[in-house]
Formats: sequence, structure tokens, C-alpha cells
Amino acid sequence: MGVDYQNVTTDDQLLSYCRELSEADSIAMDTEFVAEHTYRPVLCLIQVAAEGKLSVIDPMGIEDLTPFWETIAAEGHETIVHAGRGDVEFCLQAIGRHPSGLFDVQIAAALVGMEYPAGYSTLIGRLLGDSSKKHETRTDWRRRPLSNRQIEYALDDVRHLHPLRDTLQARLNELGRLDWFEQEMTDWQDEIERAQKQERWRQISGNSGLDRRSLAILRELWRWREAEAERRNKPARRVLRDDLIVELARRRTAEVKQIRAVRGLERGDLQRRLGEMARCIERGLELPEEECPDTAFCKPKAKLSVLGQFLFSALGSICREAHLAPNLVGGPADIRELIAYRTAGRLGRGADRPKLARGWREVFVGRLFDDLLDGKTSIRVGDPSSDHPLVFDRGESGTLLEL
Repeated sequence: MGVDYQNVTTDDQLLSYCRELSEADSIAMDTEFVAEHTYRPVLCLIQVAAEGKLSVIDPMGIEDLTPFWETIAAEGHETIVHAGRGDVEFCLQAIGRHPSGLFDVQIAAALVGMEYPAGYSTLIGRLLGDSSKKHETRTDWRRRPLSNRQIEYALDDVRHLHPLRDTLQARLNELGRLDWFEQEMTDWQDEIERAQKQERWRQISGNSGLDRRSLAILRELWRWREAEAERRNKPARRVLRDDLIVELARRRTAEVKQIRAVRGLERGDLQRRLGEMARCIERGLELPEEECPDTAFCKPKAKLSVLGQFLFSALGSICREAHLAPNLVGGPADIRELIAYRTAGRLGRGADRPKLARGWREVFVGRLFDDLLDGKTSIRVGDPSSDHPLVFDRGESGTLLEL
């Protein structure tokens, strides 16, 4: 292997390395993990680039990784990642704090006009004119020993992060979007932390047609499944599939005989827990009506569909002209949420406002959509052969709206 790197494999080596790392002004990091077989992802490797040096930390031989996460979270340095949600989650789970000065190159790239989410090799190729080796994407990182080829692949994921960061920061500065980026990083990290703390039962697929009572049952079954999955250290959907939870919630019966008749519950481990499922359903059935979940978050508003599609098309045109990734700004659901919020007259403040009515998104597109909804601005087709065929006119004067 032609790459020089420091290999950290013991607790004593980690402590020594962290003392050295704490002096760095900028730390680029990445993690390799396996998430298919356990309740939580298994952290298998940490790669670091700092002060011109590459390092590999092997969690499989280290009992306590806390010194590393404390170093990453300590103030006084910048932490550079690509698509770093998993890295942030590992840090939060370990010590309850975020990495310091987080700079995610994927988010930065979206704010200067690249697609979102852009892969690491795409960023390297388009911004640095280099290529990234992707021959170990299916590696089982739990196995030891790791080959030189695997280590080289892992280190590739951090060796380019510093130049990517420098290139993207320069472009953000040119476009006057450094404030947008800092705001986005703060909001993004806050969202990750909220997601770790909140119950995610609303993410069960197929629940949109359920009424409040069925949603109460679904929530109880989800809570049981999470506890069981953590106890058995298995992915939650391997304990009980989403479609089975929805079916049980829809049937609304706590009788074991009828539960047993549901197709898909034939597995022996599920048969042994039918009584536990029945008790979950019974709790949902007995819950006072006022404590049952609201369905407003689950049912799509069909009457907003046409208007939402129209504004989503407009959003794409606006973003492309402004060199901004539409997928980062918002999707159809975000637009429908904004329309419902504005047309219902709920003009509150703070975090309860829709995404497109907060922060830099409100400045960029939220106010424009307000004017479109109020009839103060109109859209027409300018040059159909142009890359940006839509023209936004403000008011009766026909003044061209500057985006």
C-alpha cells in the first residue's frame, strides 16, 4: 500500500492520538458502519485527515471511543464531513453533543448549484477534477483483518475533504451564501437531534388512511416493536413488518384468535408474542378519544395537489436560475405545507412555521410564493427555448421580478 497513515487500534493509542488531534484547526472525518443486521448501526472504522496526516481508528479493538468523540465535539476546530448524518448520530449517541464547527460538503455543494444529494465521487470529479475509487462499496467492515485495498478505499473518503471544503467555501462566499450555509448546518443538526429523541411511528409506510383510533393502535404496536428490536438487537422491520402493523391497526381487534388469522404472522417468534400484540391493541382501543393522535399529519390534502405541482415546477425553474439545488430547498410536501399554512391564515412565528416560511428559504422563495398566492405576482412563459423559460411579473405594472 502506497498510502502513509497512522493506525489506531488500542485505547492507549487512541488517548495519545486524541491529544495530538486536539491541536488541529480542521478535522476531516468519515465512518464506515454496517446497519443491516442490528438495531443500531455497528461502527466499524473511523477515518481522519488532519494537519496533513491520515489516520484510521479501529473501533473493533477499542473499548471506549469517548475520547475521540469528545475531541471532535470540543470547540476550537472545524469538522469536515460528506453526508455526515451518520457521523453526527454516532457523536450524539456517544456523548450527547454535536461535532464542532460542522461543514458538510454535500450541503455546501447544493447551495452553489450542484445536485442534492451529490455523491462523494461526483463532488471530487466536478470540483477537483479527480476520481474516487469505489471498489469496496459492499465491504463487510466488521471483518478483520482489513486488506490494504479496503484501507485505501476508506482513506479516500477523507483525503479530499479539505480541498472540497476550500473550493465550496470560496463559491459560497462569491454567491453571498455563507450565512445561508451556517443557518442550514444549524437547522440540519437540530433536526438530527430531534429525530433521535422523537418517536417515529408516523414514518410507518401505509398509515395515511388510518383514523385516529387506528393510529393510536399503530403507535402502541410501534412502541412494542422498538422495544423488542432493541432487546433482540435486530432491525425493527425484521421484528414486525410495517404492513402488518398497519393491518392490525386497521382491524382494531385485540382477540388473539383474530390476530393469529392475519396473513404474515405465521412466524414462530411472532406466534409466541401474539398476546403482547393483543395488549398493545387493547391499550390503543382503550385510550381516551382526545388522546388519540391527530390525522392531520397523515392525510394528504388532495385539493392542494394541482397548486402544489404548479409551484413545485416554478421552484425548479427558480432554483436552476439561481444555482441552487431544488431538492435542498424543498419538495412537493413542503410546498403543500406552505400553501395550507398560508391559506389557513395561521401566520405564527418560530419553529412551527413550515420549512419554506423560515430562514433563508423564506427570503429565497417563501415570499415569492406568498405573492403568487396573493395574486401580487404572476408567471408567464418567456422564451420557450430558454433554459429558464418562466418569467415572474409583479403586479399590474408587469415589472420583472428579480430573483
